Amino acid sequence: MSIITNKTIGMIPELKTELNTLANLEHVTANLNAKIKQSAVKQNTCFQDYDDLIKLQIENTKLKHRFAIIIKSITEEKDTNFRMHEDNTLSIMGYLEKVFTKAISNAYPRFSNVPTIIAAVNVSSKFGDYQCNNAMGLAKKMKEQGIIKTPRDIAQDIQKCVPESPIIEKVEVSSAGFINIFISKKLAVLSLTNMLRYGIQPPKVSKKRVLVDFSSPNIAKQMHVGHLRSTIIGESICRLLEFLQHDVIRINHLGDWGTQFGMLIAHLEDRFPNFQNESPPIGDLQEFYKESKKR
Repeated sequence: MSIITNKTIGMIPELKTELNTLANLEHVTANLNAKIKQSAVKQNTCFQDYDDLIKLQIENTKLKHRFAIIIKSITEEKDTNFRMHEDNTLSIMGYLEKVFTKAISNAYPRFSNVPTIIAAVNVSSKFGDYQCNNAMGLAKKMKEQGIIKTPRDIAQDIQKCVPESPIIEKVEVSSAGFINIFISKKLAVLSLTNMLRYGIQPPKVSKKRVLVDFSSPNIAKQMHVGHLRSTIIGESICRLLEFLQHDVIRINHLGDWGTQFGMLIAHLEDRFPNFQNESPPIGDLQEFYKESKKR
């Protein structure tokens, strides 16, 4: 029997119980089998032990069969959830754009190059979760070509071409021609389940090298809370991009230090001409910098 760890079975209590029972039965079976072999050698077979062995072997076979069914079910569920999880790495809006782009192309091949318009609904749940708003624009384009169809008729044609999807529960057409899209409640349950099981996974995006320039203090002046704010925002952006698997390079541009230090040196030469031989009595660099800006 192959070794199955807690990681393989996913810490499922029922499966662990079945596995422990199976292991114990196999251990008892092996012991009885050894005893019977010894008895056979001595020509003193214990028929009671032999009957017990047969019963245990039958029970062991049943448990192995049950165990195989459980493992198969877990694997299929994991594969299904993983495939669904892979689909969910795209945003729902991105997924709907693909679905309705295909539906529009099937309903009206002549206008297959028209960008699909999907918008989230924020008014009332009776209008669905999302809307496809292409019908009005298509009606206008058709009219320009001498084809007269109402937005509602166009929306109904598109609705008929929407394929079945585990994400879309139903699609309704309003009187004005809006296509109301209702997202399946099972999707939310499955997404939360996958999130709890596998953690939050980044969406699939093409990997890029991203340069983030943030903080960037003026090194001739004192730092202040504004620099801290910029640093926190910049670091947060970097971490989000790294979560998306991008190659992030952090850049901290130290201001126009040439101009600032040029002003300081010029002011230093004016105020303390002998600064190379005597150390200037500068107690506050910030005030000295402000004086240099007044020149």
